[in-house]
Amino acid sequence: MESFAAVFGPPPTATPPRIDWAAVESWLGLTLPADYKAIASAYGPLDIGEHIWLHVPCKDYDGFDYGDWLAQTHRHCRVVSRETSASPPPILHPQPGGLLAWGSTRTADHLFWDTSAGDDPDRWPVVVFRQDTADEGADPWLRYGTPLVETLVEATRNGLPLPGGGRLDPIPATLERTAFLRKNHRWAPPEPAPPTDPRRRAALTEGEGLAALTTLVPPPATPRLGDGAWEDLFARLGTRLPDEYVTLMDRYGAGTWRDWLAFPSPRGDAFDSHVEQTLDAYRELRAEFPEYNTLAVWPEPGGFLPFATSLDGDELGWLTEGDPDSWKLIVYPRHDEQGPPLPGGLIETLLAWTRGRFDAPGLVALDEDDDPLEFATFEPFPE
Repeated sequence: MESFAAVFGPPPTATPPRIDWAAVESWLGLTLPADYKAIASAYGPLDIGEHIWLHVPCKDYDGFDYGDWLAQTHRHCRVVSRETSASPPPILHPQPGGLLAWGSTRTADHLFWDTSAGDDPDRWPVVVFRQDTADEGADPWLRYGTPLVETLVEATRNGLPLPGGGRLDPIPATLERTAFLRKNHRWAPPEPAPPTDPRRRAALTEGEGLAALTTLVPPPATPRLGDGAWEDLFARLGTRLPDEYVTLMDRYGAGTWRDWLAFPSPRGDAFDSHVEQTLDAYRELRAEFPEYNTLAVWPEPGGFLPFATSLDGDELGWLTEGDPDSWKLIVYPRHDEQGPPLPGGLIETLLAWTRGRFDAPGLVALDEDDDPLEFATFEPFPE
């Protein structure tokens, strides 16, 4: 604490958050470094040298939550490092001996302690995840070998070393309260999740079809379908739609699966608007870039007919060739090259994807450390 204050000065005048360290450490299952706890208690969340954000257990009602930040940071770094040349990817908390995040930077890097370095948390060395290096496909992990305060002081005096040689420019020995956390509040660990229905857990591996899907992801009591009738939609389109789509929508209605894939209401204006806007945009892209946009579009023979969209703007639809019950599913991905039709039907694909056993461009995969049951969700659209 004295070394930190000697370099960076006294705490800001803003009142720091009240932190229940016993509750935080019990939730983490770790004793945290004494210098970090002292700094966090006296200073609160900090912007150091206008470059490094030191995060502390607090929350802001506009969006920051310490527990959520930890989980999202660890998941991002774990997923990205598996896609690069990091071999093997580092272990991250809550696995024993895993890296534990304490900060981030304005250049999207993330800063951790290596909790496997010994039983004394005050000597845990800093490890940095370099986003720029990850974007280049190289190993993004850089180990400094020094604990928190020593690393911060070195960053002001000489700059921190970079992978492959060289150093970052030194940062100013300044600090201020993190701008987006000036109204921080006391943070409490989340309540334990309620017990999981064992039938849902079993449905991750047992059963098939709609029966398994409705067990794994219970449908809403009142599906939101729109004010019209199926026959009205079929008349407007000039075709009926696959029976399994009708069956699925009759059980679930409009809503979002896995916080990712949204199905518009099928028996009202939402479906028509979605189809019209998606296909108008596709025709424009196909006219300008035909080499990348190769699909025929409805009502052209065998044309693509979209019925769901991802959070990232990918489109899930059918290739409308032959009888509707034989139409093949296909994803029109926003950020990937056009792929072939998917191998299964809608309910089969949705069940496999929700179980974490299927992925394709536009249908994001789970990380291998994720619990699929946590992501087996359906959220109906509000009225």
